[in-house]
Amino acid sequence: MSSSPQVIVVGAGLSGLSAAHTLYEKGANVLVLEKNPFAGGNSTKATSGINGAGTKAQEKLGIKDSAAAFFADTKKSARELARDDLIEVLTGKSGDAVNWLCTRFGLDLSKVSRLGGHSFERTHRGGAQFPGMTITYALMEKLEDLAEKDPARVKWLKKANVRKLVKEGDEIVGCEYEYQGKTHTAHGPVILATGGYAADFAKDGLLAKYRPELLPLPTTNGDHCQGDGQKMAMAIGAHGIDLEKVQVHPTGLVDPNEPDAKVKFLAAEALRGVGGLLLNKEGDRFADELGHRDYVTGRIWEDNKMPVRLILNGQASKEIEWHCKHYVGRGLMKRFDTVADVAKEMGLPLKKLQSTFNEYMAVCKDPKRDPFGKKFFHNTDWSDQAGPFHVALMTPVLH
Repeated sequence: MSSSPQVIVVGAGLSGLSAAHTLYEKGANVLVLEKNPFAGGNSTKATSGINGAGTKAQEKLGIKDSAAAFFADTKKSARELARDDLIEVLTGKSGDAVNWLCTRFGLDLSKVSRLGGHSFERTHRGGAQFPGMTITYALMEKLEDLAEKDPARVKWLKKANVRKLVKEGDEIVGCEYEYQGKTHTAHGPVILATGGYAADFAKDGLLAKYRPELLPLPTTNGDHCQGDGQKMAMAIGAHGIDLEKVQVHPTGLVDPNEPDAKVKFLAAEALRGVGGLLLNKEGDRFADELGHRDYVTGRIWEDNKMPVRLILNGQASKEIEWHCKHYVGRGLMKRFDTVADVAKEMGLPLKKLQSTFNEYMAVCKDPKRDPFGKKFFHNTDWSDQAGPFHVALMTPVLH
């Protein structure tokens, strides 16, 4: 039996799994408590990749990125909410984090894209499947292996619902959790990795309290995202910070067969990163597709010409082929051979859609002409011969 101290990790998404592996590497004993019968959390739904600056993959591709550039991009995105100390941790260690995933877990994160808000290609993914699922499953499998081979140091309980934090004086000394019909107490430092609350639609929930106007929106979050950690911490005197800052992602996929579904799949930001365009119902662009998420969401609402569609040309479709096949298979995206077919799907005259595409191709050659200030262009052939095209309906979603 190891004499190392036990650290309790609440939640087994990518954050909790990363914490558990790091603790184990540093010599601590680990108890992971996950309330669901499955692990992974919302991390398995991540569809574009993981950001890192100064990675081995970037170096191999000749991408001259840096932690300083990532810091500047993040601070610009954060605006008045920027916390330099936190941004420094996030960006300064991002390259090491991506390299750790590759070397420690044998992951392929060799494809690097430039997505919204970034000044360099720094969003890493592999060649197939959704990167969030691939990354998270690798950490899950490794932790399960450790729990089996080294049970004195690693214990992992699923369907273990943490109900409250245990406090002695001003210190947190453990937590209480329900497991197999009984209440148990675990002692040790506690890491809360319970995720957010973008599926907390209860009348007395966190969304209702801090952003009630967002309650009608759909969400990408699973029903496990109820703000458990925030609620437990505040119940013993912690102060919530920026709880009203709820992210609304611009591109949730609308299922034509179930358009009002409350939970929606996320349309990977990588779809726009490879060159996808956002068009309103009149067939016009209305935003820089690679702008910050709040900007793109705001432009969708300001333009107010729904439905919005995301369209990929043949080049873009090929670059992100696995995603397109997955979405088509789920009925969330359609494939068309010609611009005429796309125009028919949108109920537009062919000449209108051709005009939009021709204007965009002209902008690609002379970016200063873009009315939305777009600066990065990728896969720019939108001619009639540029198919096959992939098209999907979009809507803003809590994320």
